[in-house]
Amino acid sequence: MKVPGSGLISGLAATARTATRRAVTSQYPERRPDLPDRTRGVIALLEPNCTSCMLCARECPDWCIYIDSHKETVEEKGAARPRQVNVLDRFDIDFSLCMYCGICVDVCPFDALFWAPDFDYAEGDIRDLLHDKEHLGEWMDTVPASSLPESGGDR
Repeated sequence: MKVPGSGLISGLAATARTATRRAVTSQYPERRPDLPDRTRGVIALLEPNCTSCMLCARECPDWCIYIDSHKETVEEKGAARPRQVNVLDRFDIDFSLCMYCGICVDVCPFDALFWAPDFDYAEGDIRDLLHDKEHLGEWMDTVPASSLPESGGDR
C-alpha cells in the first residue's frame, strides 16, 4: 500500500540531492571541449582531388551541394592526343539545409570531402551559411591526419 504523498517526497528528495551537487557546466567560449578525432563538425573540401563527378550532389538527400564546372583541353607531352579534364568553377554547400548525414563524404570516390571537427561556425544571418570552395578548403587544415587517405593526397 502506497503512502499518500510518497511521490512528492521522493521528488523533493531528488531535487535536494541535485541541488547540493556542483554544476558541470563547461564555460564554452573560454574553455573549448576536447573532441575525438572523428568528430563530425563541418564538411571540408580538398579541391585538387575533386573531379566534378557530381556524385556528392546527386546523392545528397537535401540537395544542398551546388557544383559548376567546365571542360578544358590539356595537352601532355608524349600523348597521342589532348585530353579533356573537368575544372571546378563552383563548389558550394548550404549548411542551412545540410543535415550532416555524411553521405557526400562516403560516396566521394576521389577523397575530396572530409569531416573537419570545427563546430563553431555560427552565422548571424542564414544566408551566410552558404560556404564556397575557398571557405570549405580552409577547413582542410583542421582535418585530423587519421581521416586523410593513405597516399596523403595533394594537400
